Amino acid sequence: MLGLGRTRAQTRSSRSMSLGVLSSWQLMPMYNISILVIGYVSADGMDYADPKKKSNLVGKILMAAVLTALCILMLKQSPTFNTPSAFSRHQPGVIHVLVTGGAGYIGSHAALRLLKENYRVTIVDNLSRGNIGAVRILQELFPEPGRLQFIYADLGDAKVVHQIFSQNAFDAVMHFAAVAYVGESTLDPLKYYHNITSNTLTVLEAMSAHGVPTLIYSSTCATYGEPEKMPITEETPQLPINPYGKAKKMAEDIILDFHKNSNMAVMILRYFNVIGSDPEGRLGEAPRPELREHGRISGACYDAARGIIPDLKVRGTDYKTTDGTCIRDYIDVTDLVDAHVKALEKSSPGKVGIYNVGTGRGRSVKEFVDACKAATGVPIKVDFLPRRPGDYAEVFSDPTKIKLELNWTAKHTDLQESLQVAWRWQKSHLNGYGSSLVKSS
Repeated sequence: MLGLGRTRAQTRSSRSMSLGVLSSWQLMPMYNISILVIGYVSADGMDYADPKKKSNLVGKILMAAVLTALCILMLKQSPTFNTPSAFSRHQPGVIHVLVTGGAGYIGSHAALRLLKENYRVTIVDNLSRGNIGAVRILQELFPEPGRLQFIYADLGDAKVVHQIFSQNAFDAVMHFAAVAYVGESTLDPLKYYHNITSNTLTVLEAMSAHGVPTLIYSSTCATYGEPEKMPITEETPQLPINPYGKAKKMAEDIILDFHKNSNMAVMILRYFNVIGSDPEGRLGEAPRPELREHGRISGACYDAARGIIPDLKVRGTDYKTTDGTCIRDYIDVTDLVDAHVKALEKSSPGKVGIYNVGTGRGRSVKEFVDACKAATGVPIKVDFLPRRPGDYAEVFSDPTKIKLELNWTAKHTDLQESLQVAWRWQKSHLNGYGSSLVKSS
């Protein structure tokens, strides 16, 4: 539970809103003391000195000083004044995981799973793609002191990142935070290299400087590009064809080069196309409206079913596949976060594990559209368009290695069922999580 000493340190760092902690549910009840300082103001709004009232003013100043001293004394006597935060110290039997991007679609589901497994969780997110509403849901589910804290921060600010690491005792990092749209990456590649590659370097430097021993890195099958052979194994050459995949591969290379002279435990998970949502309906996918055109096909499917957009756009019908549309490996988010937890449990000092996370079965976009229509019960109109730059024809995984080494297998492999689960959340959250913007002053 956060103490006052902790809160004061955080306040200094949050004046510019580069770092702020939304963890009021952790604050212990303290003395509610206010000090009112009275000034003298003339009718025209200008301060002036009144000799006749000078003695009264001096008396009031002395009284304010006495009250201030009494307040400080009372606060110091509070049992929580010098109590360190539970997040700032290591505790036997408790694993404290930093989840970067934990307000996002995948990150929030991972945080939920970790909390259910009794991990201590700190979420760091700048909310550029994430939703504060998802964090509030987690807060309501796990209100106990020392379970969850949220820090509003940008991983692009190295000074702030190091401050976060210096003030918290992390045992592991799950690094999800990243922009992740292939189409957008071709339009704004520099954003992707900054956000993915550079920010991963910053996180790795902070982990090294503060002795955090374990990294679970969220990577992507986009690092493979368009392989000649299917299915994709972990030995398939990495030849990415878009900035998103290139930025992720660069980040992987940095991690692997660093690890050559480090005892850090590293797990790299390259996963495929994520769908679905929490089966109990607590969390879902709620991308910002301005990002819908770059988003996942599942999001576009739901938008078309709800009438938010007039039709579902399918880009590319001339690929060398059975029906001319792209083939992808669709992995349910519940299975995906299970793989991350298994990776954390199996991580070992000085070792690197690299795993594909997929079902091992490819489905065409046309198959996906048919499953979406069945899941929503809506006769969605489909608009077939030319290919999107940076897309590849066929990608699906060989999950043999992760099954043998981590004992992980995808369980939610019914495409229509996964889409139905997500559709239920979409129908009950027509405005997503509601307002998710945090405005700095």
